[in-house]
Amino acid sequence: MYLKHISISNFKNLAQVDAYFSPVLNCFVGDNGEGKTNLLDAIYYLSMCKSYFLTSDTQNIRNSEPFFMVKGDYKRNDADEQISCGMKRAGGKSFKRNSKEYDRLSEHIGFIPLVMITPSDTSLINDGGEERRKYINMVISQTDREYLDSLVRYNHALQQRNKLLKSNPDRELIEVLNMQLSDYGRVIYNKRKVLVENLIPVFQDVYNTVSGSKEEVSLGYKSDLENEDLQILLEQNYDRDRILQYTTVGIHRDDLNMTLNGRSIRKSGSQGQQKTYLVALKMAQFHLIKQNAGVPPILLLDDIFDKLDPGRVEMLIKLVAGNGFGQIFLTDSNKTRLDHLLERIAGDFCLFTVKNGEITNLNSSYAPQ
Repeated sequence: MYLKHISISNFKNLAQVDAYFSPVLNCFVGDNGEGKTNLLDAIYYLSMCKSYFLTSDTQNIRNSEPFFMVKGDYKRNDADEQISCGMKRAGGKSFKRNSKEYDRLSEHIGFIPLVMITPSDTSLINDGGEERRKYINMVISQTDREYLDSLVRYNHALQQRNKLLKSNPDRELIEVLNMQLSDYGRVIYNKRKVLVENLIPVFQDVYNTVSGSKEEVSLGYKSDLENEDLQILLEQNYDRDRILQYTTVGIHRDDLNMTLNGRSIRKSGSQGQQKTYLVALKMAQFHLIKQNAGVPPILLLDDIFDKLDPGRVEMLIKLVAGNGFGQIFLTDSNKTRLDHLLERIAGDFCLFTVKNGEITNLNSSYAPQ
């Protein structure tokens, strides 16, 4: 599975883009702010139905333009597939597969599996638990429809319960919602627990490879459901929930414990160590999605070498240049470093320059089919 061609109109600073890609490696070089990350975000949009960075779809529309449009032509299971997304300021979002509109955007999640690594991933370490829960949800939802459905239903029941807690709640209705939250929460908890257990060995192996086994890292899953059924917890905390007017226990409070040498990596890790931790976590995610989906996901690497010492950069180049990956899109402001990477790649590649939102094919060993 790979992206053959993309057409972009008015997406962020990208006025018009028409580019063909290698099924192996595609590199984009340019200064900061020229549009490299925006191109990767457009590719991400075609897989996940939203921007990696912005919560409002209209913010992705370029300047005062009335709309944006992104179209991608893929090869998937030997078949041609076209995914298109359009957004109008005055209207809504249109998302289509082969010119047919999706009834629900959730139907598309997982069709084009993808992993993205960017400098903004530091929010997984430095921000609150909500960021880490979003990450877990995104990983599992790409390959598990039951999880996504349970998550949607859990959040709907949670909103209803919180709304009731702000008024004079009907206790019978609260009990019904408690049962729903318990049922959906159990599914979500079990799948999150399995995810983290499966991530850990690959994550640690990748970290040791990049760091030269200089540090010891760990990843843990923390949940209210670890020692008690959610329905019991909701009943035990009902009086407190009424006073606070929101639900204080449940899988919506889950979190990840990220440690370096036994201490929180947020407090003890350098920028390079945190970057290595996040790269290792995302690479583990890649291998897990590949295993569950049966195909390697598209890999988007945005400024991946930044803040790493030369030794870690060298090990990461070896990792990316190795076998086991599918299609890779990689950005960097350092062309010399990209040339060093391309010398190690056995397969086809395309090298692009990005300036003022314009994409130019600088060098290519691949002829579009």
